[in-house]
Amino acid sequence: MQADKRFRQQDPSFWAYVRSISEFHGYSSKKRGKEKENNRVLEPTIEQIATALKKLNLKSDHVLADGKPTDLGRKLVEYFSYRAQVLNNFVEPRLMKVERAKAVYEQLKTTFKPTCPLPMNKQKGEKRTVAYFTAIINMLIEKHGAGCACDFNPTRLTTVTKDGRPLRTLSRRLDGAFPCTENPLAVWEVKEYYHTTTFGSRVADGVYETLLDGMELEQLTKDENIEVLHYLMIDAHYTWWVKGKSYLCRLFDMLHMGYIDELLVGYEVVEKLPGIVAGWVKASSIPKTVKPVAATEVPAAVIVSLKDEEAIKGVTAK
Repeated sequence: MQADKRFRQQDPSFWAYVRSISEFHGYSSKKRGKEKENNRVLEPTIEQIATALKKLNLKSDHVLADGKPTDLGRKLVEYFSYRAQVLNNFVEPRLMKVERAKAVYEQLKTTFKPTCPLPMNKQKGEKRTVAYFTAIINMLIEKHGAGCACDFNPTRLTTVTKDGRPLRTLSRRLDGAFPCTENPLAVWEVKEYYHTTTFGSRVADGVYETLLDGMELEQLTKDENIEVLHYLMIDAHYTWWVKGKSYLCRLFDMLHMGYIDELLVGYEVVEKLPGIVAGWVKASSIPKTVKPVAATEVPAAVIVSLKDEEAIKGVTAK
């Protein structure tokens, strides 16, 4: 999904309100035990927003004056409502559990017969398996990349150069680059945590790493007028929905702050990545060695089996 244009050009103070109110009011409902999976992302009312600001010893007349919402107040209510609706109705059903991810992986592998890397996860023992989400992403990129070069496992830092000199080198290695790490058209990060049972610091660190990458790429665009497309792809229903809805909200906020060009969640990579990669191919000057595949080509067996398991709800995200 991409950022909604209504919220894309908000100034930093707007996001200060969003963060402060979200932290105080809470990101989601607080059911416990077996009911925790049914918690929903909250959408505070204008009265709740004003109350949160007052209890934080902040002024509330910027959002609610003489009992009426200000322009800022209406925009905040609109954003919180949109965030909740998209996360509750679009994102949650697309987050996959490991069984579903494995089924998609096996269907794509059988249909596409890939030659790209299909890496293993970093778990041990019985949890040591193919990194299903990363493998799904790699297969989709290879299938729709028209034979263009692609670095599926960068071993060096991403660098943007001009006239043989480095303009910017990012602080950390990313998970993929098209076509390569030097002057890439697109870069991406993958956060899959199917076998994680707690929301530990490693998962939280991944969110902040994405923020760092986004800020560095934003500065590159502002200073040099050079754009590198930045994608974040995440999955694991338990990690992101049951345990980490607050961080899911923060990623959604980062998307609208402009630090990510697109956030792809779970099964959404199957729905959206073919078209995204087709756009990379079209924009690239790299010779194509095979005829591009139609961007809508997704194995029907995958779609049918997943819709039987978990119906994709009818809310769309831009």
